[in-house]
Amino acid sequence: MGENKTKDLEVLTKIVTALKPLDQEAQVRTLQAVATFLGISNFNKSYFDQEQKSRGISFTENRDMSAKEFIREKAPKTDIERIACLAYYLTHYRATPYFKTIDLSNLNTEAAQPKLSNAAFAVVNATNAGLLVPAGKGAKQLSSSGELFVQALPDREAAKTNISNLRSKKRFKKHPKKEN
Repeated sequence: MGENKTKDLEVLTKIVTALKPLDQEAQVRTLQAVATFLGISNFNKSYFDQEQKSRGISFTENRDMSAKEFIREKAPKTDIERIACLAYYLTHYRATPYFKTIDLSNLNTEAAQPKLSNAAFAVVNATNAGLLVPAGKGAKQLSSSGELFVQALPDREAAKTNISNLRSKKRFKKHPKKEN
């Protein structure tokens, strides 16, 4: 029994040492992600919910919602919207900020949604729309504008306003005309 307590203390010391340099919000977010990753349900949930509310963190409060319920609540109408919703679900409900097209397709199936006719094409379109961004090694992640877009759904007008406010306007260089 004493050996287990020693091991627990060693692990606790490592965790505290790793978390100490982070601010409190990052510490809470990291602990939540670890609990989610390890499948620990209701891990001091009331503390985390209270912390999120007091800090104005805008993650959804019902973390127990299934993918099917989430998609039904957001009511995406296009493949691009559905991809963004699936990406949001992976990021916030499954603690999977980086994902590939196959992960989105699998979650789409789990959510009992109609099969995406061309998932790769839908992911490219969502990326071109600014809802997803590359994360390296072929993976994608939800962009900040994509996050705001999904949070505003099912109100499409608010969602479109959110994304248009964040998009930066591309500036094109004027090339001088060539004279022949």
